[in-house]
Amino acid sequence: MLGTSPRAGERIDSVEAVGKHLLIRFSGGLTLETHMRMTGSWHLYRRGERWRKGAHLRRCVIETDEWLAVCFSAPVVRTFPTAAEGTGTDPLGHLGPDLCDATSDDPSVVERCVERMGSLVDASVEVGEALLDQRIANGVGNVFRSEVCWSCAVDPRRPVGSVDVVTRRRLIETAGRQLRANLDGPSRSTVPGGRLAVYGRRGQPCRRCGTRISSTRSGDQARVVYWCTSCQR
Repeated sequence: MLGTSPRAGERIDSVEAVGKHLLIRFSGGLTLETHMRMTGSWHLYRRGERWRKGAHLRRCVIETDEWLAVCFSAPVVRTFPTAAEGTGTDPLGHLGPDLCDATSDDPSVVERCVERMGSLVDASVEVGEALLDQRIANGVGNVFRSEVCWSCAVDPRRPVGSVDVVTRRRLIETAGRQLRANLDGPSRSTVPGGRLAVYGRRGQPCRRCGTRISSTRSGDQARVVYWCTSCQR
């Protein structure tokens, strides 16, 4: 863990998810930030209970008299002064609006994301990659970039510069709706029946037109993106 550790005996004042970042604020004035990315997870154990992962994978542990919260394998685990939040030194100040927030469907929030899509990324960047850029809108991950593009009938490999403002707005609005609809469920779903439209369905028929779903790897991290070659033009 990077940064200063809270002192023994401090209480947790609040826990908040900001997009993909989890913020745990302590009474002593420190905030613990964790970002799971593709490898991290939090586990909750009673004292004396056997851990489901090896101790060598732990990144930090929060202990009470009865419980242990253990963070395993998270790439980002750090603390910073809580007072920095909302200031020029806020470590999360670069993030765009959180689409998981209930207020993110406000037209002014959507427009801010649309503007950021036009100003923060090069016109040659694929629109699917732009959706993953947390500076534009905070919260979209790899599953939802494929699902959002399918819902809007947009090829995720299409350059941002060729996507008009109306379509950009529709992508942001759709991303927000899908993220908020999946906040409380145990599994992700974007189409009726508790299913996904395209993600993980390579070679299977498109739920809209029946064409077989394609996939490829894209972006700096070579993450897999899925789309229909027929109805996502």
